[in-house]
Amino acid sequence: MISLRYHIVSITACFLALAVGVVLGSTALNGSLLSGLADQKKDLGTQVADLEAQRNSLNARLSDADAFAGTMGPKVVAGALDKRSVVIVTTQDARPADRDALKKLVGQAGASVTGELQLTNAFTDPAKADQLRDVVTRLQPAGAKFPTAGDSGTLAGALLGSTLLLDKASAKPQSSGDELAAALGGLTDGGFVKPSQGVQPAQLAIVLTGAQQTGDGAGDRAATIARFAAQMDRSGAGTVLAGDPGSAGGSGPIGVVRADTSATSILSTVDNADSAAGRVATILALQEQLNGGSGRYGIAGNAQAIAPGVAASGN
Repeated sequence: MISLRYHIVSITACFLALAVGVVLGSTALNGSLLSGLADQKKDLGTQVADLEAQRNSLNARLSDADAFAGTMGPKVVAGALDKRSVVIVTTQDARPADRDALKKLVGQAGASVTGELQLTNAFTDPAKADQLRDVVTRLQPAGAKFPTAGDSGTLAGALLGSTLLLDKASAKPQSSGDELAAALGGLTDGGFVKPSQGVQPAQLAIVLTGAQQTGDGAGDRAATIARFAAQMDRSGAGTVLAGDPGSAGGSGPIGVVRADTSATSILSTVDNADSAAGRVATILALQEQLNGGSGRYGIAGNAQAIAPGVAASGN
């Protein structure tokens, strides 16, 4: 007769055999799996090393090219802006080093910088657009004609264009010294700008920005800068909007301009002003503006060429 003890022993033996089989099977499978993963890791490590080598090589080539542009830049732009004057406007995120390098290159091109003006974060803040619009309208110089467009960027460009830029035809001030002082004072009191001491009107303007805008209202902030620069261009002999490659993206000021044919037809843009080559292109673009031309320059996909007078290569 089969006892209860026999049943218990039999069941225990079955489970033990099953457990041993699972362990043996998984051990063999894991060995094969781990071997495959080790091979993949080795292959990926090789690919990463190759990509890092390529990156280092490209960075070295870019560094050499930028060093060459930095050395040759003053010779390339010499006399391009002879006896001209330039005012430099920067956004809050523009790098001081880029501004200073551009300012130096302007001088090497034969022009003088009549002053600098920084646009604060409040200038592009959508929540303060109505306040900026009210301040600008109140400060409108006598005889100045502002555009019918009611956005704050365009109106601010009209105000500062009529006070900071000389008349395109006569090269004479478009407003009085008191009107310039009132415009800068009012915008400064409102927290919208930070001017340097003794700003004077100029024939040309460089609007220097940083990368693309981020966070809530990024598109509106980028559009404000883009419209401001475009209206500055309409107010004087020429304006160039310059920034780093990120500024040419969809939420970057240069990207906004390049998506607007009416703005692109008059305003020149340079998307690599963080490099020596881009700063040279900015000076050459100012010269092109003086001659009535405009263009999209830099290294972004929506640029037409690396610089004025240079054929496009893949853009």
